[in-house]
Amino acid sequence: MSNGDMFQNNHDEIDFEFLGNIRGKDWRIQTNVYGNGSTSIGREERYGLWFDPAEDFHQYSILWTDSKIIFYVDDVPIREVKRTESMGGDFPSKPMTLYATIWDASDWATNGGKYRVNYKYAPYVAEFSDLVLHGCAVDPIEHVAKCDSALGSEEVPSGVTQVQITKMRNFRLRHMTYSYCYDTVRYKVPPPECVISHQEAERLRKFDPITFGNGRRHRGKRHHHSSRGSQEEITASSF
Repeated sequence: MSNGDMFQNNHDEIDFEFLGNIRGKDWRIQTNVYGNGSTSIGREERYGLWFDPAEDFHQYSILWTDSKIIFYVDDVPIREVKRTESMGGDFPSKPMTLYATIWDASDWATNGGKYRVNYKYAPYVAEFSDLVLHGCAVDPIEHVAKCDSALGSEEVPSGVTQVQITKMRNFRLRHMTYSYCYDTVRYKVPPPECVISHQEAERLRKFDPITFGNGRRHRGKRHHHSSRGSQEEITASSF
């Protein structure tokens, strides 16, 4: 999700990115959040998937409210980003559009650029099914919001339940391989919203840190990399 076409100098972004895989290894996905053009502070997290997303459809969801962002895979919450005062304008707060694209991120996506896209396997195909979108549609010219009344507010989750919190903790313990909060190459001091766990830091230390070119990730027009056989559900609330 992005609004770079409307706010070129201070765009917001919420990303699900498929980073592909190395033969015999888990497929990897990445989540990321930008707000108000804060592209110099990437908030990436990476995870190994417990399935092959190219073999069948799965559900990938985003819940976006004015206080939190929650990412889900097959209804399991994998990450919660809470809006904090310290984040300031870095929390996405402007109307966004949904995009799905395939793009070449060979410079950083696979072990810091160690493995590059092999174009002998082209063309690359992304397939989507059962897209669901709930929230407030915003007129791109007048910026007037028209909210979806077809779905009762009680049917849209406002957060994670205690059972989901347990599932999210288990997922992150088993599958998370990278968090920007522990990348000391990019950030000598962790961004202010980070809550540091020394146990988590030690667990992630065994994975190769990905530093995106010493912390700089150059962005032009937004592109998102998705995989074949993916099902997208976006649940969004705008402000």
